[in-house]
Amino acid sequence: MSTSLIERFHSVQDRIRQACLHSKRLPESVHLLAVSKTKPIEDILTLAENGQTCFGENYVQESLLKIAQSPELEWHFIGPIQSNKTKPIAEHFDWVHSVDRLKIAQRLSSQRPANLAPLNILLEVNISEEASKTGFSPDETIEIANEISQLPNLCLRGLMAIPQKAVNIEAQRVPFALMRMLLQTLQKQNPNAPLDTLSMGMSGDLEAAIMEGATMVRIGTDIFGARDISSNA
Repeated sequence: MSTSLIERFHSVQDRIRQACLHSKRLPESVHLLAVSKTKPIEDILTLAENGQTCFGENYVQESLLKIAQSPELEWHFIGPIQSNKTKPIAEHFDWVHSVDRLKIAQRLSSQRPANLAPLNILLEVNISEEASKTGFSPDETIEIANEISQLPNLCLRGLMAIPQKAVNIEAQRVPFALMRMLLQTLQKQNPNAPLDTLSMGMSGDLEAAIMEGATMVRIGTDIFGARDISSNA
């Protein structure tokens, strides 16, 4: 299994490189986040031995067990956040991609241990404005970003989105382009903030995301194989 896992890992790395070349971008400008939710620590350690350092998790209790075994890795929380789960997230993660309410940001800030660096966060944007999805609307994102950026124990790094599925790469690019323009707007309004991250693009649309400026792609299925439950990576 390790062999096929590594083969898939290298295949995804090659896709990222090819998409960057096509977009006239440096391959190192796009970071790969391996979405390891529901996957065993053995797979994570195998990838770590082959150079992968960043891993994304959705489920708090499951992820805490993994983090305890590999605290040296960079851990990203990418799932929905319940208010009663903010404390362990604030205490154990390096990044949070799914901040979708001011209340959640405030709790993460107040619960971040003083001995740790500020928690890197991304605002989740409902860029396709789907009723079934959480996240700020584009207008709300512009309004709330300044307030959240002032919270003392957080570092607002950018935006995250999971757009509505599209039938071809041209259609996939449309919401990603809107995300790029939204981040550019925030950068102009907050010139001193380290707004450098667009977390967008998954197994089925990473090429379109990279074409439109993604700096981090979240890949689960195409690295770890098909999941037993529904996936958002």
